Amino acid sequence: MDTRKEENELHLLGGSTVYKQDYAPEVLEAFTNKHPDNDYWVRFNCPEFTSLCPITGQPDFATIYIDYIPDVKMVESKSLKLYLFSFRNHGAFHEDCVNIIMKDLIRLMDPKYIEVTGIFTPRGGISIYPYCNYGRPDSKYEQLAEQRLFNHKPA
Repeated sequence: MDTRKEENELHLLGGSTVYKQDYAPEVLEAFTNKHPDNDYWVRFNCPEFTSLCPITGQPDFATIYIDYIPDVKMVESKSLKLYLFSFRNHGAFHEDCVNIIMKDLIRLMDPKYIEVTGIFTPRGGISIYPYCNYGRPDSKYEQLAEQRLFNHKPA
């Protein structure tokens, strides 16, 4: 791929970093997958995720795992970091966070398959580990999503 084309697709790399203070899906950027004919996994491990409880305002901490099989587009990692950081002052339940993340990434990339897991630290003696996934409809990836959901074993 022509490096100039990649530079035109991405705007955050090389510039100064600006952190959004609330949920900001608009910071997500994608670039063209150089191997769309190959099925392969991409995993992001985000161990410093923070959001706020929408009721109490107390901080919630988690490791977020994002696993996907790309098609034509892939998420750029710096934009993903800034996007995940934007949850820091955002009030949302754990289950809502993982579903919002997954849906925003589907809108951005239209992946063949994606799953998002949140490993939230305990509060009040209870840990919550929400998991969601998506496979492209009417494809083997939809079958993969169903299989992985029904056989999912939390960490």
